[in-house]
Amino acid sequence: MNLIDFSASALSLLPPVVALSLAIITRRVLVSLGVGILLGAFLLGDFHIGQSLLYVFNKVKDVFIADGGINTWNMSIVSFLLLLGMMTALLTLSGGTHAFAEWAQVRVKSKRGSKLLAAFLGVFIFVDDYFNSLAVGSIARPVTDRFKVSRAKLAYILDSTAAPMCVVMPASSWGAYIMTIVSGILVSHGITEYSPLGAYIRLVPMNYYAIFALLMVFVVAWFQMDIGPMRQHELNAEQGVGFDSDSSMKDLSEELDIQESDHGKVSDLIMPIVMLIIATVSAMIYTGKTAMLADGKPFTVLGAFENTDVGTSLVFGGLIGLVVALYTVLKQRLETKAISHTLWIGAKSMFGAIVILVFAWTIGSVISDMKTGAYMSSLVQGNIDPHWLPAILFVLSGLMAFSTGTSWGTFGIMLPIAGDMAGTADVALMLPMLASVLAGSVFGDHCSPISDTTILSSTGARCHHIDHVATQLPYALVTAAVSLIGYIVLGLTDSSVIAFSATAVSFVVACFVMISISRSKMAAQSAIAR
Repeated sequence: MNLIDFSASALSLLPPVVALSLAIITRRVLVSLGVGILLGAFLLGDFHIGQSLLYVFNKVKDVFIADGGINTWNMSIVSFLLLLGMMTALLTLSGGTHAFAEWAQVRVKSKRGSKLLAAFLGVFIFVDDYFNSLAVGSIARPVTDRFKVSRAKLAYILDSTAAPMCVVMPASSWGAYIMTIVSGILVSHGITEYSPLGAYIRLVPMNYYAIFALLMVFVVAWFQMDIGPMRQHELNAEQGVGFDSDSSMKDLSEELDIQESDHGKVSDLIMPIVMLIIATVSAMIYTGKTAMLADGKPFTVLGAFENTDVGTSLVFGGLIGLVVALYTVLKQRLETKAISHTLWIGAKSMFGAIVILVFAWTIGSVISDMKTGAYMSSLVQGNIDPHWLPAILFVLSGLMAFSTGTSWGTFGIMLPIAGDMAGTADVALMLPMLASVLAGSVFGDHCSPISDTTILSSTGARCHHIDHVATQLPYALVTAAVSLIGYIVLGLTDSSVIAFSATAVSFVVACFVMISISRSKMAAQSAIAR
């Protein structure tokens, strides 16, 4: 099928814009994504119904089958979701989740403490963003529920500690991917003064959005800074409302009648999660080592992470976690029928997220064929003062990631473009421009309703997806605004110290204003209640 080239047309923006608008207006994600997919197909097929429908069929097929074989990456993520769903259900059946909630209630003394627990777990589990959102969600959700923290707040904590943490850690799937792209950029421009790892380390303190998004989580958790729609969700949670507003988002024990064991221990929750982490990291190192040896490269731990097979590692880790969770229920001699029923419940609990992911992957492929990224990158071409490029690339990368729902895809498109622009305009701006792309990509992905990371954060918190998008957006926009100030200063001064200081000052001022607004509204509502 010959597709129409939209790389130079603003029409390339139409499918993602329509899908995003409908998702926000109607709150029906699948319908909105479906409309975006069909619209893109009809545009690419020049409105020939037969060709357009055939195109959609092929794109959906590509989600499962690619290059004549199974699409291993997509199916690895689907398998990991199913394994994690089953493991989470077994943690409930074993009584481990309830035991941990009881244990944490004694040691975690407050609502603030439960949110900080979730935030710290999100920071420390940084191997992969998918793993972060789902694993931390399963651990923290019982505790935050006990202290009446809204599911929307938990989803925000999960999302804001997943990608932002992964993107600043070299020993993560994100770090490995980014270093691979940066390595090619350095070689193509003959830059030898630092290695890919050295460049990555230098990029971290200039990734203002990731750093201040992480700090924002702790400010929100500590100061009860509820702004925008988040305030209503927190008020509802205080009254016990919102934990079961969507039947697919209830606790597993409530949703389909999992009978929790009365003999569960905290270790029944902790051990499967710990083994899941150990097995995943070990598999990442092993698969990376195997790839390096196959290429004749000497083994290093960082090199292993650069060459790892993330999908296979996640599935292996999920299997080990599931086996350990299965052991925790078998040792209690629970009925086989109850165990098999629970495994089915756990797998079924992930079906909704999997369907959304399939639609998100499909529209991502449609957007790629529409050349949305190529059109948006062309907008920066022309007579632009190089000192404004970091700020411009931050905004453009944010818009691209928001429209396409993928930070990794945006990295792949925009990092080489930023490298070429810096090489042509001012090589001294190479690292600032690369950092601004990384930050903008995470920002756009953070806000996008069609982002798989956003979807999985909703899944991990068992929160309605559009509720999560709407409540997270004000915090993300404020963080993006202070980051933009930093990139403007960085471009104009060529000083990362001055730029970071300007960003930090802007962040403190913004937080002070937001806290003041939040407290004044809280006082007003208390007065009305009295």
